[in-house]
Amino acid sequence: MIDLHTHTFFSDGVLIPSELVSRAKTAGYDTIAITDHCDFSNIKFIIKNIKQITNDLKKYYKINVIAGCELTYIPPELIKKAVKLARKLGAKIVIVHGESPVEPVPQGTNKAAILSGCDILAHPGFITGEDVKLAIKNNVLLEITTRNGHKKGNPHVAKLAKKYGAKLIINTDTHQPENLLNKTKIKNILKETHLNSDDFKEIQKNAYKLVKK
Repeated sequence: MIDLHTHTFFSDGVLIPSELVSRAKTAGYDTIAITDHCDFSNIKFIIKNIKQITNDLKKYYKINVIAGCELTYIPPELIKKAVKLARKLGAKIVIVHGESPVEPVPQGTNKAAILSGCDILAHPGFITGEDVKLAIKNNVLLEITTRNGHKKGNPHVAKLAKKYGAKLIINTDTHQPENLLNKTKIKNILKETHLNSDDFKEIQKNAYKLVKK
Protein backbone atom coordinates (compact mmCIF):
# COMPACT_ATOMS: atom_id res chain seq x y z
CA MET A 1 0.00 0.00 0.00
CA ILE A 2 1.15 3.49 -0.88
CA ASP A 3 -0.21 6.54 0.94
CA LEU A 4 1.21 9.92 -0.04
CA HIS A 5 -0.98 12.21 2.08
CA THR A 6 -0.68 12.03 5.88
CA HIS A 7 -0.34 14.39 8.82
CA THR A 8 1.47 14.39 12.15
CA PHE A 9 1.39 16.67 15.20
CA PHE A 10 3.55 19.09 13.20
CA SER A 11 0.19 20.31 11.87
CA ASP A 12 -3.21 18.86 12.81
CA GLY A 13 -2.44 15.15 13.13
CA VAL A 14 -2.28 13.39 16.50
CA LEU A 15 0.83 11.22 16.07
CA ILE A 16 4.54 12.01 16.05
CA PRO A 17 6.24 10.93 12.80
CA SER A 18 7.87 7.84 14.34
CA GLU A 19 4.57 6.44 15.57
CA LEU A 20 2.79 7.22 12.32
CA VAL A 21 5.44 5.39 10.31
CA SER A 22 5.56 2.46 12.73
CA ARG A 23 1.79 2.05 12.55
CA ALA A 24 1.89 2.28 8.75
CA LYS A 25 4.54 -0.44 8.62
CA THR A 26 2.44 -2.66 10.90
CA ALA A 27 -0.59 -2.03 8.67
CA GLY A 28 1.32 -3.38 5.68
CA TYR A 29 2.37 -0.17 3.98
CA ASP A 30 5.11 -0.11 1.38
CA THR A 31 5.47 3.68 1.22
CA ILE A 32 4.22 6.63 3.24
CA ALA A 33 4.68 10.35 2.69
CA ILE A 34 4.41 12.77 5.60
CA THR A 35 2.76 15.89 4.23
CA ASP A 36 1.85 18.27 7.01
CA HIS A 37 -0.11 21.44 6.35
CA CYS A 38 2.02 24.44 5.35
CA ASP A 39 1.81 28.03 4.37
CA PHE A 40 4.60 30.60 4.29
CA SER A 41 4.58 30.91 8.08
CA ASN A 42 5.68 27.32 8.84
CA ILE A 43 6.89 25.73 5.62
CA LYS A 44 10.59 25.79 6.59
CA PHE A 45 9.87 24.30 10.02
CA ILE A 46 7.69 21.49 8.63
CA ILE A 47 9.95 20.34 5.82
CA LYS A 48 13.15 20.62 7.85
CA ASN A 49 11.79 18.54 10.74
CA ILE A 50 10.26 15.85 8.55
CA LYS A 51 13.40 15.55 6.41
CA GLN A 52 15.70 15.03 9.39
CA ILE A 53 13.92 11.87 10.54
CA THR A 54 13.03 10.11 7.28
CA ASN A 55 16.35 8.32 6.77
CA ASP A 56 16.31 6.75 10.24
CA LEU A 57 12.70 5.69 9.88
CA LYS A 58 13.43 4.08 6.50
CA LYS A 59 16.41 2.23 7.90
CA TYR A 60 14.93 0.87 11.10
CA TYR A 61 11.30 0.36 10.13
CA LYS A 62 12.08 -0.98 6.64
CA ILE A 63 9.50 1.19 4.93
CA ASN A 64 9.89 3.92 2.34
CA VAL A 65 9.29 7.28 4.05
CA ILE A 66 9.04 10.46 2.00
CA ALA A 67 9.23 14.03 3.23
CA GLY A 68 6.56 16.24 1.75
CA CYS A 69 4.04 18.94 2.55
CA GLU A 70 0.47 20.00 1.87
CA LEU A 71 0.16 23.65 0.92
CA THR A 72 -3.07 24.73 2.54
CA TYR A 73 -5.34 27.77 2.13
CA ILE A 74 -2.63 29.72 0.37
CA PRO A 75 -4.03 32.50 -1.84
CA PRO A 76 -4.23 31.11 -5.38
CA GLU A 77 -1.97 33.87 -6.67
CA LEU A 78 0.84 32.65 -4.36
CA ILE A 79 0.55 28.88 -4.85
CA LYS A 80 3.14 28.65 -7.61
CA LYS A 81 5.63 30.54 -5.41
CA ALA A 82 4.88 28.19 -2.50
CA VAL A 83 5.36 25.04 -4.62
CA LYS A 84 8.70 26.33 -5.83
CA LEU A 85 9.81 27.09 -2.25
CA ALA A 86 8.68 23.69 -0.96
CA ARG A 87 10.78 21.91 -3.56
CA LYS A 88 13.76 24.16 -2.87
CA LEU A 89 13.53 23.25 0.83
CA GLY A 90 13.57 19.55 -0.04
CA ALA A 91 9.95 18.39 -0.16
CA LYS A 92 9.79 15.32 -2.40
CA ILE A 93 5.99 15.24 -2.57
CA VAL A 94 4.20 18.58 -2.89
CA ILE A 95 0.43 18.49 -2.39
CA VAL A 96 -1.99 21.37 -2.64
CA HIS A 97 -5.16 21.34 -0.52
CA GLY A 98 -7.88 21.42 -3.17
CA GLU A 99 -11.36 22.89 -3.22
CA SER A 100 -12.97 20.34 -0.91
CA PRO A 101 -16.79 20.38 -0.87
CA VAL A 102 -16.77 20.69 2.93
CA GLU A 103 -14.35 23.60 3.45
CA PRO A 104 -14.26 27.25 2.31
CA VAL A 105 -11.10 26.90 0.22
CA PRO A 106 -10.53 29.99 -1.97
CA GLN A 107 -12.11 29.68 -5.40
CA GLY A 108 -9.46 29.21 -8.06
CA THR A 109 -7.23 27.07 -5.83
CA ASN A 110 -7.66 23.95 -7.99
CA LYS A 111 -6.60 25.72 -11.17
CA ALA A 112 -3.71 27.57 -9.53
CA ALA A 113 -2.45 24.34 -7.98
CA ILE A 114 -2.51 22.51 -11.29
CA LEU A 115 -0.77 25.34 -13.11
CA SER A 116 1.89 25.40 -10.37
CA GLY A 117 2.95 21.86 -11.32
CA CYS A 118 2.41 20.40 -7.85
CA ASP A 119 2.49 16.61 -7.60
CA ILE A 120 -1.00 15.98 -6.22
CA LEU A 121 -4.16 18.03 -6.03
CA ALA A 122 -5.81 16.80 -2.83
CA HIS A 123 -9.59 16.26 -2.59
CA PRO A 124 -10.41 18.61 -5.50
CA GLY A 125 -14.16 18.42 -4.86
CA PHE A 126 -16.35 19.30 -7.82
CA ILE A 127 -13.44 20.12 -10.11
CA THR A 128 -14.28 21.43 -13.57
CA GLY A 129 -13.64 19.54 -16.77
CA GLU A 130 -11.34 22.35 -17.87
CA ASP A 131 -9.18 21.89 -14.78
CA VAL A 132 -9.10 18.11 -15.25
CA LYS A 133 -7.72 18.68 -18.75
CA LEU A 134 -5.13 21.05 -17.30
CA ALA A 135 -4.13 18.35 -14.80
CA ILE A 136 -3.38 16.00 -17.70
CA LYS A 137 -1.29 18.65 -19.43
CA ASN A 138 0.65 19.47 -16.25
CA ASN A 139 1.01 15.86 -15.06
CA VAL A 140 -0.77 16.51 -11.77
CA LEU A 141 -2.41 13.56 -10.00
CA LEU A 142 -5.99 14.04 -8.84
CA GLU A 143 -6.69 12.57 -5.42
CA ILE A 144 -9.38 10.10 -4.47
CA THR A 145 -9.52 10.43 -0.70
CA THR A 146 -10.78 8.10 2.02
CA ARG A 147 -11.29 11.01 4.42
CA ASN A 148 -14.86 11.68 5.51
CA GLY A 149 -16.35 14.88 4.17
CA HIS A 150 -13.67 15.45 1.58
CA LYS A 151 -14.64 12.19 -0.15
CA LYS A 152 -18.03 13.60 -1.19
CA GLY A 153 -16.36 14.77 -4.38
CA ASN A 154 -14.76 11.41 -5.20
CA PRO A 155 -17.37 10.10 -7.68
CA HIS A 156 -17.28 13.38 -9.60
CA VAL A 157 -13.46 13.44 -9.69
CA ALA A 158 -13.28 9.81 -10.82
CA LYS A 159 -15.94 10.27 -13.50
CA LEU A 160 -14.21 13.25 -15.09
CA ALA A 161 -10.77 11.68 -14.76
CA LYS A 162 -11.94 8.60 -16.64
CA LYS A 163 -13.74 10.71 -19.21
CA TYR A 164 -10.69 12.80 -20.08
CA GLY A 165 -7.87 10.42 -19.15
CA ALA A 166 -6.49 12.17 -16.07
CA LYS A 167 -4.37 10.25 -13.58
CA LEU A 168 -5.75 9.41 -10.14
CA ILE A 169 -4.18 8.50 -6.83
CA ILE A 170 -5.77 7.14 -3.63
CA ASN A 171 -4.67 8.72 -0.34
CA THR A 172 -6.03 8.75 3.21
CA ASP A 173 -5.30 12.29 4.42
CA THR A 174 -4.53 10.51 7.70
CA HIS A 175 -4.78 12.55 10.90
CA GLN A 176 -5.15 9.69 13.41
CA PRO A 177 -4.30 5.97 13.51
CA GLU A 178 -7.71 4.70 12.44
CA ASN A 179 -7.44 6.67 9.19
CA LEU A 180 -4.66 4.47 7.82
CA LEU A 181 -5.36 2.26 4.80
CA ASN A 182 -6.27 -1.39 4.83
CA LYS A 183 -7.69 -3.74 2.20
CA THR A 184 -11.27 -3.23 3.34
CA LYS A 185 -10.99 0.55 3.08
CA ILE A 186 -9.51 0.24 -0.39
CA LYS A 187 -12.37 -1.98 -1.55
CA ASN A 188 -14.94 0.35 -0.01
CA ILE A 189 -13.53 3.51 -1.54
CA LEU A 190 -13.37 1.88 -4.97
CA LYS A 191 -17.00 0.83 -4.66
CA GLU A 192 -18.15 4.24 -3.45
CA THR A 193 -16.25 5.95 -6.25
CA HIS A 194 -17.42 3.54 -8.97
CA LEU A 195 -13.91 2.34 -9.75
CA ASN A 196 -12.86 -1.26 -10.40
CA SER A 197 -9.80 -3.42 -9.86
CA ASP A 198 -8.31 -2.40 -13.22
CA ASP A 199 -8.68 1.24 -12.25
CA PHE A 200 -6.90 0.47 -8.97
CA LYS A 201 -3.99 -1.11 -10.84
CA GLU A 202 -3.59 2.09 -12.84
CA ILE A 203 -3.83 4.16 -9.66
CA GLN A 204 -1.06 2.09 -8.10
CA LYS A 205 1.10 2.58 -11.19
CA ASN A 206 0.58 6.33 -10.91
CA ALA A 207 1.66 6.24 -7.27
CA TYR A 208 4.76 4.14 -7.97
CA LYS A 209 5.83 6.46 -10.78
CA LEU A 210 5.55 9.47 -8.49
CA VAL A 211 7.49 7.71 -5.72
CA LYS A 212 10.29 6.76 -8.13
CA LYS A 213 10.41 10.31 -9.46
